[in-house]
Amino acid sequence: MTATSTKPDTRMHGQAVAEPVSVLPSPAGTSHSPSARDRLARLAAHFLPSRFTSDSPPNFAEYDYVIVGGGTAGAVLADRLTEDANVNVAVIEGGPSDIDNDAVLDLRRWMELLGSDLDYDYATTEQPMGNSHIKHSRAKVLGGCSSHNTLISFRPLKEDLDGWANDHGCPSWSARTIQPYGDRLKLNTVPVAPQHRNHVVRDWVQAASHATGAPVLEDMNSHIVHGNQSAPFQQGVGFFNISYDPNTGQRSSASVAYLHPIMPGGPRARPNLHLFLETWASKLDLEANETDGRLRAKGVHVKNKHGHSFTLNAKHDVILCAGAIDTPRLLLLSGIGPRTELQQLGIEVQADVPGVGENLQDHPESIIMWETRDTPAETVMSSDAGLFLRILPQRGEPGSNKLPSEPTSHPGPDMMAHIYQVPWAEHTGRLGFDVPAHAICMTPNISRSQGRGKLSLRSADAQDKPLLDFRYFEDEQGYDARILVEGIKIARKIAKEPCFARHLLREVAPGPKIQSDADLSAYARSVAHTVYHPCGTCKMGSTATDPLAVVDEADMRVRGCSNLRVIDASVFPAITTVNPMLTVLQVAEAGAERIRNEVWKARWQREAAAKITVQPNAGIGREEQQVQLRQQQELEEQRRRSKQSDKRRSVGTNEPSVSLMSASDLARRARG
Repeated sequence: MTATSTKPDTRMHGQAVAEPVSVLPSPAGTSHSPSARDRLARLAAHFLPSRFTSDSPPNFAEYDYVIVGGGTAGAVLADRLTEDANVNVAVIEGGPSDIDNDAVLDLRRWMELLGSDLDYDYATTEQPMGNSHIKHSRAKVLGGCSSHNTLISFRPLKEDLDGWANDHGCPSWSARTIQPYGDRLKLNTVPVAPQHRNHVVRDWVQAASHATGAPVLEDMNSHIVHGNQSAPFQQGVGFFNISYDPNTGQRSSASVAYLHPIMPGGPRARPNLHLFLETWASKLDLEANETDGRLRAKGVHVKNKHGHSFTLNAKHDVILCAGAIDTPRLLLLSGIGPRTELQQLGIEVQADVPGVGENLQDHPESIIMWETRDTPAETVMSSDAGLFLRILPQRGEPGSNKLPSEPTSHPGPDMMAHIYQVPWAEHTGRLGFDVPAHAICMTPNISRSQGRGKLSLRSADAQDKPLLDFRYFEDEQGYDARILVEGIKIARKIAKEPCFARHLLREVAPGPKIQSDADLSAYARSVAHTVYHPCGTCKMGSTATDPLAVVDEADMRVRGCSNLRVIDASVFPAITTVNPMLTVLQVAEAGAERIRNEVWKARWQREAAAKITVQPNAGIGREEQQVQLRQQQELEEQRRRSKQSDKRRSVGTNEPSVSLMSASDLARRARG
């Protein structure tokens, strides 16, 4: 996924900008036998629109929709919108394809991607209360972070979505409305398969359950979505739900699930989908509407790896799916953002939208590491199990006046911990702790961090990386730091359980000398890391009542813009308790359906209006015809909503709940 051009970094071994090419380079070690050449030609066809095979596509290229970012959300939008054969979609993706790239597709190899040429590797600004050395891995490959992360896949908690609806001005994003979209996701999401559960992690699961009282859950998603409806999900331990093929260990990413089947050469290839890989967006092409003053996004200015610049024009919408870092970055570079900040950088202000880049959120984590007696057996991705707990009291509960309590009434778990079967020593080693050859570690993280940071531009140069100030551990109550302190204490308690203790030699970090809460807090913050879950930088809400809402929650359009939408993790008003990938996918499914419904409604109205114009009823006047048209439209809207409601009640379908009908179908229904 990507939005904007970036200077090559010494840590990145690839070009900064690129474009589709007519022949793919041979991977290292590839045979040039006829079969290999045939395979490369087939792969090239996956990426190349047949009308654009030159190094410089024409400037007049126009599509119904231009999607910026072929990542987790962009893949869903590309698939769902091109289900209508009458719609042409262009996808701009800064990275290469993932097809036949084993380093990407083999889930076990995910750590090889960190800091590689497929990683934007964004740095944080100075963090006075935490770790200033955190790197935020962002994927530069088709499929985005779903092609780059561990694919831990949790459905959002009911309380998270209802919080969006009730506390953040997003009434159309309640759990009742959004959870059904999770049932149509195309990823193959399953609990870690038995053959990928090694004995050390099995023992840790039992030890964690015994030490904390958390129940062992075989299928966490089933419990989250379909568990005890009379009580909220608060705790549980077990192997994760992940999106992969248990037989091969290959990813079931957004790219694999949504894009591969519809690319040329796939089983359901669609000629109306055009992918521009290794192509970077630098700025939006905007114009003001003279009638209402709103901005219209005419298209997107892009640049390829050869330095050729061109524009992809949008007949209907430009949809930003570049993620919580690159989506606000592109808006700011295009003159949409806080007026004062833009003026200070010499960027012409197109729309004063003060919320762009604000509300930056993440899941910070810390670490406790033990040296082990031997090397744990390799598993599917070395972080296969975890623990959810409620540690601190809710606001108003007994004890909430003695300990930092969560400022909201959210009843869900406030800490989640991974168990890693590798030495995660990047930050402990920097502080002088040992890096043993064989180690295992727990990484407690803050499920609903109270930190609210800010993304801003370093300069008006699209090649400069943005400034990311997460403001880690700067919440006034000290809630975030307290969660990590308690998390380390719980980890030590688990380590005393005999079934897990038998695998351990010693605690390496923080080590037995660090015991007081103050010392544990200082340690936990100094080695803190990220779970790579930035979100919230273009938050949705009511643009009529919330001055910091960037995106209107009803139609996902950017404030003051008629056809510019944002559909990705940047629209989250508040971070989810769990890993956000499936929530991003559900947001994308919902966003795609809202766009499709608008298309369907507009198409029906045109057809109905044409019917009256072409076949006037001589027996009634024009006003009566218009009344009949409105009545027909209202009836169709009622039927559509009824059909949509019926579809949402069905479980497990991958099909959209509202399909686009042909003009003849619409006419027949109108006559009926």
